[in-house]
Amino acid sequence: MEKLFKMLTPKSAQGWTLNTFKIEILAGLTVALALVPEAVAFAFVAGVEPLVGLYAAFLVGLITAVFGGRPGMISGATGALAVVMVSLVATHGVEYLFATVVLMGILQILAGVFHLGKFIRIVPHPVMLGFVNGLAIVIFLAQLGQFKNGDEWMIGAELYTMLALIFVTMAVIYILPRFTKAFPSPLAGILVVTALVIGFDLNTKTVGDLASIAGAFPSFHIPMVDLNWQTLEIIFPYALILAAIGLIESLLTLTVVSDIVEGHGSSRKECIAQGAANTVTGFFGGMGGCAMIGQSIINVTSGARRRLSGISAALFLLAFILFASDLIEQIPVAALIGVMFMVVIGTFEWASFKIMRQVPKEDAFVLVLVTAVTVMTDLAIAVIVGVIVSALVYAWKSARHIHAKTEQGANGQKIYKITGPLFFGSATNFKEIFNPKDDPKDVVVDFLDCRVLDHSGIEAIDALAERYKRNNTQLHLKHLSKDCKLLLNKASKYVEEDNSEDPEYGLAVDYRQIGDKVGH
Repeated sequence: MEKLFKMLTPKSAQGWTLNTFKIEILAGLTVALALVPEAVAFAFVAGVEPLVGLYAAFLVGLITAVFGGRPGMISGATGALAVVMVSLVATHGVEYLFATVVLMGILQILAGVFHLGKFIRIVPHPVMLGFVNGLAIVIFLAQLGQFKNGDEWMIGAELYTMLALIFVTMAVIYILPRFTKAFPSPLAGILVVTALVIGFDLNTKTVGDLASIAGAFPSFHIPMVDLNWQTLEIIFPYALILAAIGLIESLLTLTVVSDIVEGHGSSRKECIAQGAANTVTGFFGGMGGCAMIGQSIINVTSGARRRLSGISAALFLLAFILFASDLIEQIPVAALIGVMFMVVIGTFEWASFKIMRQVPKEDAFVLVLVTAVTVMTDLAIAVIVGVIVSALVYAWKSARHIHAKTEQGANGQKIYKITGPLFFGSATNFKEIFNPKDDPKDVVVDFLDCRVLDHSGIEAIDALAERYKRNNTQLHLKHLSKDCKLLLNKASKYVEEDNSEDPEYGLAVDYRQIGDKVGH
């Protein structure tokens, strides 16, 4: 059979085997089963019909699987986006949601075209750890709602049955890989628990108790909103927030999955694919979506490494909607909770407890902060807060690194040899190094071991020149780059050039020279 498969496989699919094909298909089936209750739940959160969430999971999942920046990633309707959509749907209705999703997709495509995805590189590692831990906690908390019947928590035999079935699911997922990896353990856990529930006629909540997932193929539908400036004023703020949250979650998930599979992904392709997926989804009655770290981890831990798994997950989901809703609705919710609990265990960076005792306390604080903000608000705010705090910590620490050694030069000259970065954070410390009133009338400031990083540094040098000028001191500024001199105002006449040693920073550009070169 294996030889026949290889003979029938085209050259474009070299590296495929029958076993690879089986792993991809079964991983996709596992992911599709796990997508159903989450898509339904997130649709309820957003205040729309379950099929709106399921259509989004199908369309977004399919398009990103085909064109996305990382094979193996799974996308669909997510809670991070659903919570933003609530007020829009409640205030203006579902048609405005569809229009917003279309605009959201266009903004994400533009982000990809202009390579804005590369800025994910500035996210520090403590922020990444906080993101992963926070998302694991969010996934865990999202499952707790399944332990309720309406507004009441489960009690008695119903609760104990649910917990026992969850335990069996987790045990199968944990034990099976120790004997064989030929079959995805999450799918095995779902099948075993479903068989137990049906075989012993156990009374427990099933997918059908959440909502019916039966439906037709999604049809093309232009959002029924007025195409005017007033509509744009309503939907643009939501579209911008949704686009940002969706891209941040997708690009961070891309980074996490790339680390797991030890490969590289394309942030530009992912931005464009997410944008295209959401634009299409908005025209087919879906609520939009982004990458899902939980389902992505289920997929890659099941052995999937190709695009086929994501494609098959989307197609299986469509098949559930069209043909197999009665079967899927019999799956116990406990089995899917057990799968997601194992995802939580695998997602959470347990080593971070050890790392927090070893890294600087500032990094440990950022890790905890991002985790907490992710749980309490949303991912986008958490990442932005983490990056800002990390940047401020770095600036504060770097500001203390600027200092000077003084030497006695010829004829009573005093030489300051500056070391460290000169920028907005260190400008005040730089000014405190000098005391013009006590210095001799001939002073040299040597910047050979100093880097001027921004305009605040330039202003600090100008202010220093003015202080020495008021004191009638002859000032010499050495080893400043030519672009620094271009930006200096009061201090430019004190700069002494040395073409052999002066650095080149690229801090400023002489646009007149560029204009001459291009003929302007």
